[in-house]
Amino acid sequence: MFGNWLKTSVLMAAIIALFGVIGGLIGGKQGMVLALLFGGAMNLFSYWFSDKMVLKMYDAQEVDETTSPYLYNMVKELAGRAGLPMPRVYIINEAQPNAFATGRNPENAAVAATTGILQMLSARELRGVMAHELAHVRHRDILISTISATMAGAISALANFAVFFGGRDSEGRPANPIAGIAVALLAPLAASLIQMAISRAREFEADRGGAEISGDPLALADALAKIDAYARGIPMATAEAHPETAQMMIMNPLSGEGLAGLFRTHPATEERIARLRQLAGR
Repeated sequence: MFGNWLKTSVLMAAIIALFGVIGGLIGGKQGMVLALLFGGAMNLFSYWFSDKMVLKMYDAQEVDETTSPYLYNMVKELAGRAGLPMPRVYIINEAQPNAFATGRNPENAAVAATTGILQMLSARELRGVMAHELAHVRHRDILISTISATMAGAISALANFAVFFGGRDSEGRPANPIAGIAVALLAPLAASLIQMAISRAREFEADRGGAEISGDPLALADALAKIDAYARGIPMATAEAHPETAQMMIMNPLSGEGLAGLFRTHPATEERIARLRQLAGR
């Protein structure tokens, strides 16, 4: 728990620093101060509202034991096994099989699954996936995951803004257009690298924790194999438009084309499956 709070604090500090660099490029010292203030405000906003922003971005619909008893009761049973408060449960109308967890702590958590994953997986396999997402909640990964997704998107927007409104000289010409372009490219890259460093090891831990919660490591292994086989051929438009949210999913939802392929945030599926099979063997 302390480790995740430390990571979250470091991430927030790094993001504020990036805001300061871009603000300095746009408006010198005054721009840097304004950007730092804006970055601090964004951090506070992300802490309280980033989960709602992500769920709204994906047009996630909340369900209960009346509207979706199959999924809701499955999550309720697993949350009880994990010793967690009952999270809010959402369904996303997307054909690609995928799922994620979000929220600032276990008391304010939510899990979301696509219609594609509900249709594609067996009950046993889906149970393994939901246990994986609840492991993220129990490990308190969800805060740093959701904040990094929200802030990386803000950094990308601010960096692109710098290209058009970079610092000007006394005659109104760009003071340093090369620096502006460099920051516009490097700031989103830095944010993505932060996400990448955080999420790869985290997925292995959530796989292990999910196997423990469900009591069935092979169910999650089978689910990952099936999701990996189908997800690549089914695009998810929202994820492609907001690639900073990809690291929240149980499987990378991006097509891998263009720059998105550089920002791979998940370990190789084959390695995840191999570790789960080893765990089952023990």
